[in-house]
Amino acid sequence: MNDHVSPLLRAKAYDQPSVFQPENLLREGRRQRGRPDIPVPAVCLLDPDGDIVRHLTATGHATEHPGWACYHTTLWTFDLDGTQVGVIGCAVGASFAVLLAEQLAVSGCELLISVTSSGSITPVAESPYFVIIDRALRDEGTSHHYLPPADWSEAPTHLVARLDGQLTGLAQQVVTGATWTTDAPYRETPEAITHAESLGIVAVEMEAAALYAFSTVRERDVICVAHVTNTMATDGDDFEKGDADGAHDALEVVSAIIERLRSDHADAATNHAAPPISTPDGDS
Repeated sequence: MNDHVSPLLRAKAYDQPSVFQPENLLREGRRQRGRPDIPVPAVCLLDPDGDIVRHLTATGHATEHPGWACYHTTLWTFDLDGTQVGVIGCAVGASFAVLLAEQLAVSGCELLISVTSSGSITPVAESPYFVIIDRALRDEGTSHHYLPPADWSEAPTHLVARLDGQLTGLAQQVVTGATWTTDAPYRETPEAITHAESLGIVAVEMEAAALYAFSTVRERDVICVAHVTNTMATDGDDFEKGDADGAHDALEVVSAIIERLRSDHADAATNHAAPPISTPDGDS
């Protein structure tokens, strides 16, 4: 064994299943907590900053899901322009986000959207704005447990193709681009930032590379969105998201994503141009 190889890259056996399975964890959680086996909504949202959940609960628009048996989180449900959506707040970081993605996937989630605040690397619009992440630099650990070493995790191409350049007329601009996923936000050194800039990376965040690795291996629909709100606090008046800490604008983007994917599904079904995909409502 090469002693200079990180343990992160040793003994991964990508073709072997895990002994620890998410459905088994949730089974025991339901048993211990006396909760019913009720599917989660077909569309679920990860809210790493927690601003969306705080807004929804403060305004009385969210209801706790009675069957969610995760030991670490509460799943809230709410109506978003006619679609029932599940949301988990404060899902910060690659490993935690993927832990939840695994559990949501075996509980009925068909489309997972993550909206996280991020720091600007290569400005492409006036902040704050949103980025549909099409690929993420794998500078974190979790993706390496799902996929062999490589530079990037890629978004599902069929989803990006339907969203790229299509989310217009919203309160904040939406672009498509690459991000850098880090496990260590307080180790964003000048050299690391310069390297990210050389790759054309738009922003830095903490979840996308891992979520896209999960998406690839599990063949699940996942879209990650970066809300570019700051320059790593190097300037004053940073981290300004907008009204309700950006919750309104983030939900507008999420609604537009759902509507775009739903309308494309309806067009494909009408024209018989492609096999049907699962709609956010769970119909197919």
